[in-house]
This record gives sequence, C-alpha cells and structure tokens, in this order.
Amino acid sequence: MRADVSRDELEPHFRGADAVVHLAWLIQPSRDLATLTATNVEGSRRVFDAAGRAGVGALIHASSVGAYSPGPKDRQVDESWPTGGVDTSFYSRHKAEVERQLDLFELEVPDVRTVRLRPGLIFKRQAAAEIRRYFAGPFLPGFLVRRKLIPIVPDVERLRFQAVHSHDVGEAYRLAVVSGSARGAFNIAADPVLDPNELGDLLGARPVRMPPRVLRTAALASWKLRLQPTPPGWVDMALNVPLLDSTRAREELGWEPRHGSREALLDLMAGLREGDGAETPPLAPRAGGPMRIRELLTGVGRRGI
Repeated sequence: MRADVSRDELEPHFRGADAVVHLAWLIQPSRDLATLTATNVEGSRRVFDAAGRAGVGALIHASSVGAYSPGPKDRQVDESWPTGGVDTSFYSRHKAEVERQLDLFELEVPDVRTVRLRPGLIFKRQAAAEIRRYFAGPFLPGFLVRRKLIPIVPDVERLRFQAVHSHDVGEAYRLAVVSGSARGAFNIAADPVLDPNELGDLLGARPVRMPPRVLRTAALASWKLRLQPTPPGWVDMALNVPLLDSTRAREELGWEPRHGSREALLDLMAGLREGDGAETPPLAPRAGGPMRIRELLTGVGRRGI
C-alpha cells in the first residue's frame, strides 16, 4: 500500500497491525525546510496518532544519534543522555522534536508498546547511489572513491563517529518487533569508533590537522554554490553528537552486530566506486538520470530527487 504520511489517511492502513515500523523521513530537498518539516515532524505526528487510534500492538520509531544533545567524544553515553538535538542541523532538530512527540505518545497511549532505535551512521554497499545523491551530489566521480586516491583525511577535533551496517540495523528492528518486552530507546552502533587515526589506517591516508571552521566553511561555501546538497549543519551535528553505548540493545534485545564499523564503511565505499544500488526507487543507481542530469535539474538540494 502507498500513502503520504504528510497528508493521507493512515489509520485504515494500520488497523489490525501487530506493529507499525515508522521509517518515513526526508533528508532532501535540503533547501526546502517546509517540505522537510511536513514529512519529518508533522508526518511523524500523524503516524503516531493513527497508530494510537488503530490500537496497533507496537510502534517502532526510527530515531537517530542525531536526536542527542551535544555530548562527549571520549566516552560512550547510554540512552539517558538528553535528546535536545543540535540547533544548527535541521535533521537533528527534527529528530529531537519527534522524540518529544513520542514521549507524549507513550504517556497518552500506554497500551501500545513503543520502541525507538537510535543508530549511528548507517552504511551498506546497496545504499551507495542514494547516499551519493543525498550527501555528495552530482559532481563526485565514483572512481575517486578508492583508498589509493585518498591521500589525506581531515584531523578535526571531535571528528569521531560510529557506523553500523544496514543489515545489522535491520536485525535490530526485527528484534524490536518480535521482543514483546522491549520498550523505550536503544542505541545501535558497531565498533570501533572511527576517528582520524582509524580512518587514516583504514584508507591508507595521512591525517592532516585542521580546525573545525575549515570543514564547516567548505561545506557552507559548496552548499551555497550548489556544488553539493548537504548544508553545514551536518558538519555541526557530526562534531557534536556523543558516542553511543549499545549495551542495552545487546542485553535486552539480544542484538549483536555481525559487521564492524570499518567493514560497513568499506562496503559503502565499494558501492560508491562502482555506482551500486538496489531496485527500490530511493536506492536505484539510475534515479539521478543519464549523466546525473536529473540531479542537476533539481537544483542540487532545491527539490526532491
């Protein structure tokens, strides 16, 4: 069945469902905040309301590390860390706002078992075409995404993040659906933490020290020039969100990642290099059009692609 979470009636789709897994979310068009808000914030509220009225057995929501308030990069935090988001990132603000909606839903509809998963960066080979379109834009040549052609990595203070393979995240969602006692928030991330030294070792590149403002300025300038579709708030979020402790997911869901964060990143890079994707419309390698012309015609972040 197909429905637009921002405007269509959802309750009929949910009636009789054992679980609703809410994944609908927009990252692009990054220059159209009204469209993003309509799907991400208002659409989520409408999904929650419809799930409550339909009396579904469980509601599983795709939150994110991006929902967290700024936190430490020298230790991992559990699910009690505040979810106030990072103000300069629309993605982070939206994830935090939807967390507040879910807090209210849990209070008002306690009969619906509610779970929220907060994964780190999700990578896989078959997501490469989508990730390139959504974050790098039409001007990134795939052949450059290989270890021998990446001589340096930016050694930026607080550039430390966690990745997790899409298949492992999928398993976490499966466990959240079938584990009848699971409620609340679960961090989902794999080891090791990817920092400049780890990235340098993985890619055979040399970490080069640079201040955070250089990275942000480059992101801002290239976004304003429409060379790529990612606003600088993504840099702010990456440098500010905390590292995740996934102990609760391991102990209460029985979740254990089968892929490490290094493996997940290399899988994505292989896909970027080869233009890999999957058959669903968001993941399809051909979605950008011949010579990526459709991406250019959308204004590189101005309209959906």
